[in-house]
Amino acid sequence: MPATHTHDTPAQTMRAVTVGPDGPVLREVRRPTPGPSQVLVKVHASGINRADLHVAAGHKHGSTGGEGAVIGIEWSGEIVAVGAEVPAGFKPGDTVMCSGAGGYAEYAVTDWGRVYPLPSRDVDLAHAAALPIALQTAHEALTASGAFQRGQSVLVQGASSGVGLMTLQAARILGAAKVIGTSTTAERRTQLAGFGAHLALDPREAGWPQQVLEATGGQGVDLVVDFVAGPTVNDSMRATRVCGRIVNVGRMGGFRGEFDFDLHSLRRIHYVGATFRTRSVDEVREIATRMKADLWAALADGALRMPVCRRFALADAAEALRFVSANAHFGKVVLDV
Repeated sequence: MPATHTHDTPAQTMRAVTVGPDGPVLREVRRPTPGPSQVLVKVHASGINRADLHVAAGHKHGSTGGEGAVIGIEWSGEIVAVGAEVPAGFKPGDTVMCSGAGGYAEYAVTDWGRVYPLPSRDVDLAHAAALPIALQTAHEALTASGAFQRGQSVLVQGASSGVGLMTLQAARILGAAKVIGTSTTAERRTQLAGFGAHLALDPREAGWPQQVLEATGGQGVDLVVDFVAGPTVNDSMRATRVCGRIVNVGRMGGFRGEFDFDLHSLRRIHYVGATFRTRSVDEVREIATRMKADLWAALADGALRMPVCRRFALADAAEALRFVSANAHFGKVVLDV
């Protein structure tokens, strides 16, 4: 990936992967400075998420994106500066993991509510970079958007993705009686049991919703956390109990698909959309607080984990994004900065 340069002095600049006219470009940009409520981190590693593909293609992603934007929504590293309004407990030298914007870079800045200390000494910075988005997304989808209650059953559509694996595990930790995951790859399905799934199904098989019904006493699951959408939505409704819930988090299967409104009405399903792109700073802080209250102890003792299947150098971000786009990975892909 070619590098371009600005006229700023080295002390003011950093390397970053930005949106170019023909894809991701490694270039020098101005180093960010923290605002009053922000934390500046020297980045060690950056996690790759499917949302990054959308941004890298030049599309707006909430308030970020477009040509020239720095790609990346999660990272790990060392705090180098904090704003004047940042609460006590954040100081230069601390190793942390973060979510926000601009993570494919040597330095990144974000609101203090998106900054987490490493849960234990056993979690290295490369693996830490793969955790924040999955933790926040999984917990919010289950507990807030999904209104999950202990003893209920959960189906995770797209369970072999990074956030899907986290959702399987979080559902078990929160007390799910039955956890079911889907994956289109046989090898990945065999691995889902190690991440909390009682049953792993192939969503390409015509009869898979019936298998869900059989596994749940003919009722269907209480909650579907859907990272696929597209053409799978009607089968997801068939696998959901009457008055159950479906939380639409991801669109790996496409942004549009046929929707059976009569089936939706007959099963009286609560269909909920979930995203962080339209949430306020205070909302995200509250999500982080609730997630830590429920999941941090499990993360610290190793009950929650995230496999990192491959690591790329920052300069190879375009190749890493192509690898993720091909959907050939199990877990997360990380950039070493």
